[in-house]
Amino acid sequence: MAPSFDFVDWWNKEQHQGTPVVVKMENPNYSMVEIESPKTGFEGGKDKGKNAKQLTWVLLLRAHRAAGCVAWVALGLWTVLAAIKKRLILRQGLADPNLERPSKGRLFKAITGFLVFAIFMLCVEVAAHLMGWHFAGPQWPPAFGVQNLPHAIYVGWIYFRAEYIAPPLQFLINFCIYLFLLQSADRIILCLGCLWIKWKNIKPIPVNPSLKSDDVEQPDKGYPMVLVQIPMCNEREVYEQSIGAVCQLDWPRHRMLVQVLDDSDDVDTQFLIKGEVAKWNQKGVNIIYRHRTNRTGYKAGNLKSAMNCAYVKDYEFVTIFDADFQPKADFLKCTVPHFRDNPELGLVQARWSFVNKDENLLTRLQNINLSFHFEVEQQVNGVFINFFGFNGTAGVWRIKALEECGGWLERTTVEDMDVAVRAHLCGWKFIFLNDVRSLCELPESYETFRKQQHRWHSGPMQLFRLCLPDIIESKVSMWKKVNMIFLFFLLRKLILPFYSFTLFCVILPVTMFVPEAQLPVWVVCYIPALMSFLNVLPAPRSFPFLIPYLLFENTMSVTKFNAMISGLFQLSSAHEWVVTKKTGRSSEADLLSLQETKPPLKLSRGASESGLDALKQRQEQMHPPPPPLVSTAPIPKKKANRLYRKELSLAFLLLTAAARSLLSAKGVHFYFLLFQGISFLVVGLDLIGEQVS
Repeated sequence: MAPSFDFVDWWNKEQHQGTPVVVKMENPNYSMVEIESPKTGFEGGKDKGKNAKQLTWVLLLRAHRAAGCVAWVALGLWTVLAAIKKRLILRQGLADPNLERPSKGRLFKAITGFLVFAIFMLCVEVAAHLMGWHFAGPQWPPAFGVQNLPHAIYVGWIYFRAEYIAPPLQFLINFCIYLFLLQSADRIILCLGCLWIKWKNIKPIPVNPSLKSDDVEQPDKGYPMVLVQIPMCNEREVYEQSIGAVCQLDWPRHRMLVQVLDDSDDVDTQFLIKGEVAKWNQKGVNIIYRHRTNRTGYKAGNLKSAMNCAYVKDYEFVTIFDADFQPKADFLKCTVPHFRDNPELGLVQARWSFVNKDENLLTRLQNINLSFHFEVEQQVNGVFINFFGFNGTAGVWRIKALEECGGWLERTTVEDMDVAVRAHLCGWKFIFLNDVRSLCELPESYETFRKQQHRWHSGPMQLFRLCLPDIIESKVSMWKKVNMIFLFFLLRKLILPFYSFTLFCVILPVTMFVPEAQLPVWVVCYIPALMSFLNVLPAPRSFPFLIPYLLFENTMSVTKFNAMISGLFQLSSAHEWVVTKKTGRSSEADLLSLQETKPPLKLSRGASESGLDALKQRQEQMHPPPPPLVSTAPIPKKKANRLYRKELSLAFLLLTAAARSLLSAKGVHFYFLLFQGISFLVVGLDLIGEQVS
């Protein structure tokens, strides 16, 4: 029998025109094959051979990519299994369990109880499947012909499940789907608004951008008086670069005052910051150092104390930078002119950019989230309604607006959002500048990021409880009240974490054990994929992380849901304030530019770069050193990775539900539960961020 010429058959199907060539085989067992020469492009046997080689190389390249993907998946699986053995079984490379805060909350207990129930029901369902007990509808046991007592119990469970569990569960599913669609519609509208802004090239333009004065003798008179505040607390890693960047702002020295507001309880850190302030003071910068003996009110109390200084009345605007922010030299020249001839403007907010966005997977996923927040949410709200939440840093406030709305209050852990809401209710407008950016850091460890997210999601619920009467009784328009209550607070701060956790971490695994309640595939797969695609659009380089981002957002929903509940019901964890730890990273370009623009400091030979040695000698001459005492500075804790029990419990719950879905032949649900369970497992083992151990 003649062999099949696949390549020749494919070639004949292409219908190439040209002179036919007849090839005769000497072996009579082979058939005659007629090959048509191509019309153009191949003229001779060499070209045909070259084309065949190219096809071979393409196939080899695809095979190499497939092998690389398989190797990557195998390596990831091996890493997870090795981490399970090392951290869960051998307990190696973890923080001291005596120092860890045990997860004894109600949410953890509920998840653990649900996990035990799911494992038990999986064993029951597998046993029933092996015995051939498959029932389609809710009927009483006699209709099935009960064989024995276990059979009767199982049939009774099916009847009870279909009659009494499935209906309320389906109602809850439909309710969460409604919330999901409502929030998705809001997300799509925001994206359409951003697209409109890009298409029309809408940008805030100052009414009078010039700051020059007509007075020849005082050319800087047109520059308003600006107060720059840098609140910090034990910021040993970043104090130097932030103070240095602020002191190099391009603004007349006599028209700007820098306040370094230090809440540090570490004596060594206080001394270092004082030395840095003294260094820039020697260079002619108008800078002062303020330290509080107690941290009453945390950041809000620090800012409130600084605004009570008598000399603040001489300044018109105040700019705030957190300790890890490094503004560019033209920051004030790009923001302050928007206030000129615009008396209703109370806030100009700049965008953040990140020096460590590519440090690890955690920072890449944070960059996606924050890029969408600034590019879409802040920009659209700033353009169309002149209101958004103040980000707490990299913004310029009109001091009059702060005073009219009551200034900084210490009642919540989101003092920035609090002051923005009250200023908006007083009639002040906000502007967001997407093209003005300030460098900062992203949390690199999951522990730090988790604490930050808890504060960011518990504080808005605290604020909502406190501000709701003021919003209702305010004199702003009904549209602004509706926007603030239903969109700003309820939809984006309460509904989003509620349905994310309830729908994908609770209801979806429950439906695997109660198959009578149906969760549509488009809710599980298609709509979340579309929303994740829209979220990644502002950071196009992050498209390879689309699926990890989708899974990680659902994983973080347990932390956000817990924080939302604690803030809404005023639990003790809602009042916790933990300073986000920084590493002091800077981009190489920024370090080079800072070094080039930094003037040499005139110090005696052997002095340190920050002038601390000279300052120390001067202080020792004026005040003799006291006898040595035991340092009161807190001993720094050794870094170590942790185990997160809520995430691990949810990981095993979702993996158990994935195993149950195989009995129902639900392919999409199985893959979603499988990968979501692996995502929870990776986060629970603390494998996503900085690896200390």
